[in-house]
Amino acid sequence: MFAKTSKQSLRAFGLLSSLFLALALTFSACKDEENPTIPPPQNIVDLVVSGNQFTLLEAAVTRAGLATTLSGNGPFTVFAPTDDAFRAAGFADAAAINAAPVATLSNILLYHVVSGTAVASSAIPTAQTSYPTSVSGNAPIFVTKASSGSVSVNNARVQQADNPATNGVVHVIDRVLMPPAGNVLQLAAADPQLSLLVAAAQRGGTAVTGALGGTTPITVFAPTNAAFNAAGFADVAAINAAPVATLTAVLTNHVVAPARAYSPTLVNGPVTTFGGGSVTVAVGSNNAVTLLSRGNGTNVSNVTTADINATNGVIHKIDRVLLP
Repeated sequence: MFAKTSKQSLRAFGLLSSLFLALALTFSACKDEENPTIPPPQNIVDLVVSGNQFTLLEAAVTRAGLATTLSGNGPFTVFAPTDDAFRAAGFADAAAINAAPVATLSNILLYHVVSGTAVASSAIPTAQTSYPTSVSGNAPIFVTKASSGSVSVNNARVQQADNPATNGVVHVIDRVLMPPAGNVLQLAAADPQLSLLVAAAQRGGTAVTGALGGTTPITVFAPTNAAFNAAGFADVAAINAAPVATLTAVLTNHVVAPARAYSPTLVNGPVTTFGGGSVTVAVGSNNAVTLLSRGNGTNVSNVTTADINATNGVIHKIDRVLLP
């Protein structure tokens, strides 16, 4: 009898033990669901390293020796180009990044960093706002929020905003931002495709060169040499033979001021030019931009190279002279 009772007790004890174990496991699972593992907070460099779309940015930060800086206290606002953005800028892979001069990479990367503040997208006003960057001389970037709420910075569109970090905020962008290397007139003078534009500006005198080389923000739709050739200006001699008033009227029909209009901010409709004329902008599929001026009839001019960044504005190369 005693042995039988002992076996029954052991069985009962075993069942109770199994029940308590099951309850304990269930309770533990509930606790895990209520208190999931929280990933450790990340600084800006951690975010870049952990993001699979930032392998080239990571390589550039490493090559430029900026990892320590961007891991610091900040706060920083970083506009982070994706791998596709770097490829579009001519950096095909990490090897291309590592072949670039350190000073060049550092200059480019610091042009993406606003130091001393974490700018959330909700804090950006509906307008164009300049923010000084960490690049030498604090050259500003120009952040534009449209009435729709979309945000662009210079010629880049923000694809994913407000990624928080312990030392700031990261906004993902689709283009690499290039710091300006001079004013509009200086950049045109350095571009072999724009030599006839420069000759025409010089022929037009200080009214034109002053606008292109001044400090008032401007947008210039810049005809290439081929565009001038098609308009009847074969060379510099032909430019210098043209009446000054004619050249001035033509050139000022290519300038919009005061305005710094990067391609993401261009919209369909007419814009008033510096010379008092009107040019109609049309933004098509794939963000292709065409322009139509009254003197051209129905023949549009195409923007062939957009968003050349200048200290006093932005240049868009075009393939047809805009006749007033």
